[in-house]
Amino acid sequence: MYNLLSDLSIIEVSSFVASPTAGLYCAQMGAEVIRVDHKAGGLDYDRYMLTKEGRSLSWENLNRAKKSVALDLRSGEGRELCVELAAKTGQCITNLPEKSFLSHAAIKAAQPEGAPDLTSVRIMGWHDGRQAMDFTVNAASGYPLMTGPDDWDMATAPPVNQVLPAWDFITGAYCAFAMLAALRHRDATGLGSEVRVPLGDVAIGTTANAGMMAEMLYRGSDRERLGNAIWGAFGRDFRSKDGVRFMVAALTAKQWAGLVEAFGVASPISKLEAEVGVTFADGDDPRFKHRHALFDIFQNVAGSHDYNVLESLMAAHGCTFEKYRTAHEAANDPALVTDNPMFGPSPANPSGFEYPAPRSFANIPDQSAGDPAPAPYLGQHSEEVLTERLGLSSGAIGKLVDAGTVALSDKDR
Repeated sequence: MYNLLSDLSIIEVSSFVASPTAGLYCAQMGAEVIRVDHKAGGLDYDRYMLTKEGRSLSWENLNRAKKSVALDLRSGEGRELCVELAAKTGQCITNLPEKSFLSHAAIKAAQPEGAPDLTSVRIMGWHDGRQAMDFTVNAASGYPLMTGPDDWDMATAPPVNQVLPAWDFITGAYCAFAMLAALRHRDATGLGSEVRVPLGDVAIGTTANAGMMAEMLYRGSDRERLGNAIWGAFGRDFRSKDGVRFMVAALTAKQWAGLVEAFGVASPISKLEAEVGVTFADGDDPRFKHRHALFDIFQNVAGSHDYNVLESLMAAHGCTFEKYRTAHEAANDPALVTDNPMFGPSPANPSGFEYPAPRSFANIPDQSAGDPAPAPYLGQHSEEVLTERLGLSSGAIGKLVDAGTVALSDKDR
């Protein structure tokens, strides 16, 4: 992690993926992110998959480099402490409903004199208040019904969900950006902001940014399924003689020329050009329109060589390609993980399981990224934060612990 945001503290009250991701990205850039959970853990605390000790690997990885405070958020006193923490800190990220105890108005009303004007970022479901999760939002986006083999019947074929919660991660990244944009505005004007980011708006807005919405309205119909082909360009999966599947993409003139050379298909390509009256080097349009004939040419060569031969040829000609891996293979791949400087040594994970942990995705060459930081134990920093942020004495905290309002580290649960 870097220390670009070492002067920033954020209270995070969240669960699942999008909201914790926003805090995680801020923490990886050096912000002090204090996650506040119910004393028994938030809704995502026991999210699958669990180790044999009952620790969630998902929770552990989405909460690296954060501090943890555990309060009884079902009690009035616990909620008051949470609001006071956010009010005195001045920055809050949450996915709790706006009408919950942690509303922007409630936090702002609790701010003491001299506190920075409140800046809050709230992840919502839909803009009209309906609930949403990544997979329900994705169902509404249109993507699952354009995914699948190209010979499936458009009217009867089932949807194909993506397994990556992409909208959650995009929303989390956008919320981290929105927080920093609002803070820059406050630095310039002294005025805080209430920022609401609906997950559904991120999804449908992203489809619009990608040009897909305009495309649908322009064409007046849905896009056909393409299997593993790239929409509007040349690219698809191929299979080598020894059964290895790999993905190839050629979106630029250089990529296309290199691919033709690597596969040695200049002659059949020229013959096809003469037959259909196009020049494939002219760009994406002719290559996409005649993709099926081109795919046959390239697959014919791919099926005649083992993958190691094809890999050498494509690498030598600067092609853009990658072999398909299972997730387990990817986790053990030297190029992706072991030899990748983004990954660092395993920190003291609450799970006790050692594995490579990512640093910040951004690489700043003239600064040290430092080693990855561990996730906290639930409640590990309750006493520290309540003392430093709210000025509570150890005796006062002890009484809150005895009353069940505050919980300390669950390391030995």
